Amino acid sequence: MANEKFTAVGTNIAEKATMIWNVADMLRGPFKPHEYGLVILPMTVVKRFHDCLLPTHDKVLAEYESKKNFAVIEGFLTKASGYQFYNTSKFTFELLCADPDNIEANFRDYLGGFSANVQDVLAKFDFDAIIKRMVESNTLYLVIKEFNSQKGYLGPDKISSVDCGYIFEDLVKRFSESFGEEAGAHFTSRDVIYLMTDILLSDTDLSKGGNVTVYDMAMGTSQMLGCMEERIHELNSEIDVTCFGQEFNPSTFAIAKSDMMIRGGNPENMRFGDTLSEDQFSGYQFRYIISNPPFGIDWKREEKAVKKEAEKGELGRFAPGLPKISDGQQLFVLNGLSKLAQNGKMAIIQNGSPLFSGDAGSGPSEIRRYILENDWLDAIIQLSTDMFMNTGISTYIWVLNKTKPDYRTDKVQLIDASHCYEARRKSIGNKRNDITDLCRDLIVQAYGEFADDKIYGDKGGVYCHSKIFDISEFGYNKIVVERPTLDEDGKPVLKKGKPIADADRRDTENVPMNEDIDEYFAREVLPYAPDAWIDRKKTKVGYEIPMTRYFYEYKAPERVEDIMDRLTAIESDIQSSLDALFGGGKE
Repeated sequence: MANEKFTAVGTNIAEKATMIWNVADMLRGPFKPHEYGLVILPMTVVKRFHDCLLPTHDKVLAEYESKKNFAVIEGFLTKASGYQFYNTSKFTFELLCADPDNIEANFRDYLGGFSANVQDVLAKFDFDAIIKRMVESNTLYLVIKEFNSQKGYLGPDKISSVDCGYIFEDLVKRFSESFGEEAGAHFTSRDVIYLMTDILLSDTDLSKGGNVTVYDMAMGTSQMLGCMEERIHELNSEIDVTCFGQEFNPSTFAIAKSDMMIRGGNPENMRFGDTLSEDQFSGYQFRYIISNPPFGIDWKREEKAVKKEAEKGELGRFAPGLPKISDGQQLFVLNGLSKLAQNGKMAIIQNGSPLFSGDAGSGPSEIRRYILENDWLDAIIQLSTDMFMNTGISTYIWVLNKTKPDYRTDKVQLIDASHCYEARRKSIGNKRNDITDLCRDLIVQAYGEFADDKIYGDKGGVYCHSKIFDISEFGYNKIVVERPTLDEDGKPVLKKGKPIADADRRDTENVPMNEDIDEYFAREVLPYAPDAWIDRKKTKVGYEIPMTRYFYEYKAPERVEDIMDRLTAIESDIQSSLDALFGGGKE
């Protein structure tokens, strides 16, 4: 999507979302500000369903009357409605507004006419309890009347699936901000999503058509899946794209499922539950995985189930190891790898800790080792800060590929795109930077060319920097260096003719994997500790990816003389101002 189009659509959708959110004006008092979304989100979904079904409403009613005594009528009604859902109630929003005295009973009749898959959506919103509160506060009729206005129209002839996705995104963002959710529970803006989709599809030949499966393990409102389907169809409209997703938040799951129904997909592929502890896709394999799971969030709630899964070893999802309990994002990476087809490719967003957290032998290091030694890590792209609505921290796109092309075998590409952005004129929460068309083109070009130490763009402005590394560059052997215990005379204490190690004189060294341990020891340790030796039984293998170090550029400090000249000029300017202020009255 061109940046101009992105900006224009974003403006229109923000206006529409603002209009819908203005319903909050009539909720003020009976509902607290952080509760407005409890009304607005399900009402927006219901109105979207209503406006989609309105053109075929009479046809569905006629089909229902003629088939209502059949044992199975689902297929007839969905065919009549043109969607994967339907409504057999006689009421429409227009008829509801025409009878304000019976608004509750009629509205419940209308909701009861929806098919079972819509009932599941409404149940996730806990909408029945919300209706009771609206009735008690005399706001139900006012809300329905507002949504029935011309400005509340959400039919597909005016609001496309993509546009409606933007609306839901904006509403969920506002709702979450009112709760003050933690930084890790952020939303992924479209500019980042389109970069991920283009990276995933950049080296793929989809000209032959067929079926493509896409999975998002933390799908939110399913916008990543929607964007991925859109991009694939731009390449080949004949390809059958089947989307799968799992989500733990009831409200966003309900939106995702409703969006899938409206787009004509299979709503049963949208599944509810905690991905780490309640995997809904055990045994599935997917061609593409695109996801932005929470990071900086602990997995204490899922600890029992995760550890039980890890005990399965290679038969489970978490065999390589477990990350620290305070941050479960690497668990999502392992979940994705377990479901990635042999020709599959995954793009997943992480913060900085999976790059380097944990020492050799620790869970995080073992997870990196598992990924790297299997040669699944294709590339890591560092984004700028302030790319997300709810967090300003640095983020990275990890690209993993089960079948890397020959020229990428045993190598990893690191792309520093932290300078590849355009500042927004107006921030959205913490999001102050955008990935424009130019930025995305530069990053995708850098990824596609796979060049070492090459700059793309203008180094003085918008640019990214590509470097290529052998996998061994990230590995190291952590050796334990022992030194003997000394007696009062400073002589080594021996046992069976061998010196006894002194725990207080024990040290460790990280030896790069591509270096010989003995040569390193002779060069770096023995000249300073000639009595030292290596306890080889304690040697451990570790992996880390220090991107900051790889892309660090030394900048010479300003000369002292220049600093002094600048300070002198400032002092002179201050003195002149003081003289003008206090000396102006002197004769």
